[in-house]
Amino acid sequence: MEQAVRERFWERYSLGELNRKEWEALCDGCGQCCLKRYVEDGVVTVYGIACRLLDIETVRCRDYPNRLKKVPTCHQLTPTTVPQYDWLPETCAYRRLHQGKPLPPWHPLLVGDRSKMRERGITVSHYAVPKDSVPRRRMRQHVIARWRLAEKKRARA
Repeated sequence: MEQAVRERFWERYSLGELNRKEWEALCDGCGQCCLKRYVEDGVVTVYGIACRLLDIETVRCRDYPNRLKKVPTCHQLTPTTVPQYDWLPETCAYRRLHQGKPLPPWHPLLVGDRSKMRERGITVSHYAVPKDSVPRRRMRQHVIARWRLAEKKRARA
């Protein structure tokens, strides 16, 4: 039996209490978790280079059910892994709910669709390039963010 999405579930339940449909509905589709990143010596570097499975225009995975097999570096978010992924953007619904924060006001669950995200430039569709279009020697030209991890988290990275 297919599970239903409960009314305003994001305000009423913890991440661990969500059913599969609710979990997937939390994703705003920004695509930021599908960008190339490296963590080295406690420094996170994010590139505007999309995973080969990301359809940049629609900001959707081309093969979501098989992504973990096809892209070994793909990250599977779960209630237990969200705290480990401190590179998730501050706007990420999973990160925000884990931290006890509300969804951002433009989140599709609040406004009904993803158009506000595109209007505000929140999705990667405005700047991401396909992985295959960037030679390794040119990756530095696509750095979009870099930050140092907190000291205690550095030991995990």
